[in-house]
Amino acid sequence: MRMSTVVTDAQVEPPEPPEPTDAELAARGEMSARRRGGFGIASIVLGAIMIRAFGLGSESGLDATFVFNKRGESTLPDLVLPARETCLVLGLIAVLLGAALVTGLLRRRTYLVFGIVLALFVVALLAWAARGDSVSILGLFQGTLFKAVPLALGALAGLMCERSGVINIGIEGMLLTAAFTGALTASAADSVWIGMFSGIAIGALLGALLAVLSIRYRVDQIIGGTVINILALGLTSYLGTQVLAEYPDLNEPGSFQPLGIPLLQDIPFFGPLLFDRTIYVYLMFALVFGLAWALYRTRWGLRIRAVGEHPGAADTVGINVLATRYRSVITGGAIAGLAGTLFTLDAVSGFNEEMTAGRGFIALAALIFGRWHPVGAFIAALVFGFAEELQGRLALLNTPIPSEILLATPYIVTIIVVAGLVGRSRPPAADGQIYERS
Repeated sequence: MRMSTVVTDAQVEPPEPPEPTDAELAARGEMSARRRGGFGIASIVLGAIMIRAFGLGSESGLDATFVFNKRGESTLPDLVLPARETCLVLGLIAVLLGAALVTGLLRRRTYLVFGIVLALFVVALLAWAARGDSVSILGLFQGTLFKAVPLALGALAGLMCERSGVINIGIEGMLLTAAFTGALTASAADSVWIGMFSGIAIGALLGALLAVLSIRYRVDQIIGGTVINILALGLTSYLGTQVLAEYPDLNEPGSFQPLGIPLLQDIPFFGPLLFDRTIYVYLMFALVFGLAWALYRTRWGLRIRAVGEHPGAADTVGINVLATRYRSVITGGAIAGLAGTLFTLDAVSGFNEEMTAGRGFIALAALIFGRWHPVGAFIAALVFGFAEELQGRLALLNTPIPSEILLATPYIVTIIVVAGLVGRSRPPAADGQIYERS
């Protein structure tokens, strides 16, 4: 005789829900335990370096002086810290924060905690490097902002292109060509303003070239950007040796002078940092916050983002997809041209071969790190600018770090940030895709 068993709903155990993916966790503002543990271990390693190399590895009784004033002024007091003890304390704090990340005590504050650890590491590094000496914090921040300007503008150039669905890896070539054009025309016309506008024009022209290759002839956009980079490198190198070397008067463009804002420039620390700079700094801030508002608060920005996310849907509601992409890529090229003129009209007042030194590619990294947002790209540019300025300051302090490592610092930071800190970053959905009207 068979016994039948009636199974009620209450006796059936519901299946365990699947573990959320990294994308789902990111959408909820959370992070996987493995990734959070990685940040925790990295924090512990940085803390150990602070304790062993910076703290125990330095002599006792030496102070590090942090200066917050312009040279010759004494508005703010200097900060004097015992170098050895400071490194030991900051290293211990970093280790404790890392342990809290590993154990999950600070699971919702991972990026914030790791950012604090990085800040502690930088302070400890400066205290160790400046033991028995002094370092200008105002000068460090001024240099950081100056070096971040071309990176931020280059990232905005890439942003305008990629938000409309066109990948632009030709930013490096646009920077280099605009730098050469700005120096040449400013020298010939004896006007830095003419040099700036000519650089913007040549950048827009190269943007138009990229747009035609990518949109009209449907060339692979990576190849199109590479063509622009190779063309710019070869053309500026040839013209530099054939024209500028033969006629050195055409490589004396002069430079923009700082434009101080009355009253604001007299504010301690922040006055000389933000309100006594050249026109490039002010233009960068205007473009960063102007584009952040325009892209997310205006119909113009909505159309650009729609074309970059779903061009087919944008076309069905009457948006001219191809014309929008043309305008965006040309605008991006013009912004890159503005960034390029900084190298010859503000930085060194003259053109040198390959003077952009890969900053167009670092600008692309800033764009990715900033998650295709103007303000995020600007913050990322500050990070990379700080890394570049820091290596120069460490070299001046005669630290025992090999010069090769110091020179490679900006590029090492770029690799670490893009590979480790960014994680899964979603570009515009139609980025790099060719659109054909059906």
